[in-house]
Amino acid sequence: MTSQAADGPEPVTATRRSKLTPQREQEFFDAVLEQIRECGYEAVTMEGVAASTRCSKSTLYRQWKTKPQFVVAALRSRRTARLAGIDTGSLADDLREAARATGRWSTNDTKLLQALGHAVTGDEDLARALREALIDPEIEALREILRRGVERGEVRAGHPALEYVPAQMFGVIRARPVVDGQYADQDYLVRFVEAAVLPALGLVHDPPQTQAAVHGMTGR
Repeated sequence: MTSQAADGPEPVTATRRSKLTPQREQEFFDAVLEQIRECGYEAVTMEGVAASTRCSKSTLYRQWKTKPQFVVAALRSRRTARLAGIDTGSLADDLREAARATGRWSTNDTKLLQALGHAVTGDEDLARALREALIDPEIEALREILRRGVERGEVRAGHPALEYVPAQMFGVIRARPVVDGQYADQDYLVRFVEAAVLPALGLVHDPPQTQAAVHGMTGR
């Protein structure tokens, strides 16, 4: 790809803003986010996105004046609560299902967070869009899952662990690539929920087979 310096906007004179279909617009958004994951934010150029989507660079600049504006729009197009709608009737099962759902997209999102990590420190709009797209909807949905668990009486209101569940769930996604050199997939996140989150909430007891093994060892 060309350098950012060579990737300045092409002159746009009296040309009217073209009308893009939602499908074509989403194609541009998907392309720029994928290139950010693979190459890093600084390496991505409007010219590179134009080439990969078979359009002119001027088309992109007519729609989005700068690369940061383009990326902000792409991030905001992805705002969706992927944990919304989880309601098994059991807080423990809801959290397990949330772990499975999170594991299905955590690798792509973690790559994007890593690639944008430096850029967002100097761009408030980019940082806000990143949080709105990838973080806030999931935290809101997770808090709703916890609220329902409290309403059902599965965990008491004011339990000190409730505050930390979102940080546990999303913190482990960011931490595992650093600690283990691997992304947190579905199996890992379900095991994490069962080993760390549920016990913190007081939702896990020894499974029957474990109790039987203990009784056998003690002769009770």
